[in-house]
Amino acid sequence: MTELHVRRPRFDFTADVPWQWNPASPAFSYFMNATSIIAVCFEQMIVAAVTEARPLISDPSVAEEATAFLRQEAQHSASHRKHVNALIAHYPGLQHTVDATMAEFDALTASTPLAYRLAYIADLEATFTPSFKLMLDNEASLFRPGDERVASLFLWHFVEEVEHRSSALVIYDAVIGDPWYRLRKVPAVVRHLLGVIAVIAEGVNTHIPESDRAVDARTMHPWHGTRTALRQRISRDRHTAPPAFAGVPRTQKLIAGWRVLLSQLPFHDPADEPLPGFADEWFARWERGEDVTRWYSSRRAG
Repeated sequence: MTELHVRRPRFDFTADVPWQWNPASPAFSYFMNATSIIAVCFEQMIVAAVTEARPLISDPSVAEEATAFLRQEAQHSASHRKHVNALIAHYPGLQHTVDATMAEFDALTASTPLAYRLAYIADLEATFTPSFKLMLDNEASLFRPGDERVASLFLWHFVEEVEHRSSALVIYDAVIGDPWYRLRKVPAVVRHLLGVIAVIAEGVNTHIPESDRAVDARTMHPWHGTRTALRQRISRDRHTAPPAFAGVPRTQKLIAGWRVLLSQLPFHDPADEPLPGFADEWFARWERGEDVTRWYSSRRAG
């Protein structure tokens, strides 16, 4: 029996949603907005790949896990689409960026074998637990100061990614079962993701006024702007927005980076990853029936 639960919190993004939903950190605001765009597109690829793989799964427990995994991912995609649509309502040109990002993943679905796509999903999902642990361990500084609706969306998504941390690998192993193939595909996965990040950055710079975004989105690309960043550090420009994770302890960032690298090893098991304590708190509040769509302000009386 799968231990995954399908939850349907009703996020409301009908009111205006600011691009800088966390004004204290324009860079982190951009990083999470880009994550919303990727979530909509990547999770559509997940649904297509796992749906294609399900007839090849003979183990009933794995088939059940795959179904629950798909249902969770479908909920994530639908909720992030609400967030993205709210941004598009304010910046209509952003639709072109979303379409271009979707095209990147659609091309992957159309042009690559199922084995590669399942490896892609397993490789990327394996990085999520250490990455999201870093963010959830620092939720008070990264999320609390921002728009509560957006913050709550990501808190929900990230704890559920931790919950189904092993699902993509379980599916890959049941259908493909070659850990070395998955390792060999890591460079191709990284190249594709960097291309997606570049598409989003160019689109954001084009369609979001600089006065609203306060950062050059291209600086979030790991290969862009090395000399520019160095000049900014030398000049100590007080108007330069701090990095997205400026307030996160350096030791925690180093540990998370190391665990992301370890997550790509052939025999890595996501089930063994250290988990964020925040996840247990979130699940307990959900079980009590409290409103998780406004995480910081809603408290059940009594």
